[in-house]
Amino acid sequence: MDTSHTNNDQTTITIKTGTVAINGSFVVPQKARGVVLFVHGSGSSRFSPRNRAVAAYFQDHQLATLLIDLLTQEEEEIDEITRQYRFDIQLLTKRVVDAGLWLRGHVDTAALRLGLFGSSTGAAAALVAAVQLSQLGADVGAVVSRGGRPDLAGDYLVKVDVPTLLIVGAEDYEVIELNRDALEKMIHVRKKELVLIPGATHLFEEPGALEQVSKQAQHWFAQYLEK
Repeated sequence: MDTSHTNNDQTTITIKTGTVAINGSFVVPQKARGVVLFVHGSGSSRFSPRNRAVAAYFQDHQLATLLIDLLTQEEEEIDEITRQYRFDIQLLTKRVVDAGLWLRGHVDTAALRLGLFGSSTGAAAALVAAVQLSQLGADVGAVVSRGGRPDLAGDYLVKVDVPTLLIVGAEDYEVIELNRDALEKMIHVRKKELVLIPGATHLFEEPGALEQVSKQAQHWFAQYLEK
């Protein structure tokens, strides 16, 4: 769980989780008002251009960020063929929880409220982790999902009690319905919202779509992470 090399204000870290170690990219801007842990989906990593662009936007708005590789390189190679890991929500959640506890124990983020930003199947892991981290005493303030599969959180949906924002492309019809159904099951969440980005499909590759995601997510985190 020690840090490795630093590139400008970005630090590459290693977190032990179970029998493996996962890497992350960690940035803490000056006067950070909260910290956001990114929980990416299948076929993605901490080097995802989309997540890095969103993270940079958060950093510009005084949010610390941690982007992690949820799978090892070997697991990624296996998953490309079998897809066995991307839907293993229990495994992904365990690693998200360990990353959240790492943030709780780090001197720069120990006092900051935690937000979880999930995409694809990672959104389900983010929601389950929010419940488990809260049970472990972590100060979880909010969850945001981008084009996510919150439905895969299953029975945990009724246990979620932190403000939750689900962002979906307005042209991503099947995922819209899955998100609507999941939102209805979050019966203990006082602040919850489904936002559709006009003209956007699943990956938000359309011009301006990702910028809208960043703004919506940052606004949500700004409301619920600042103490």
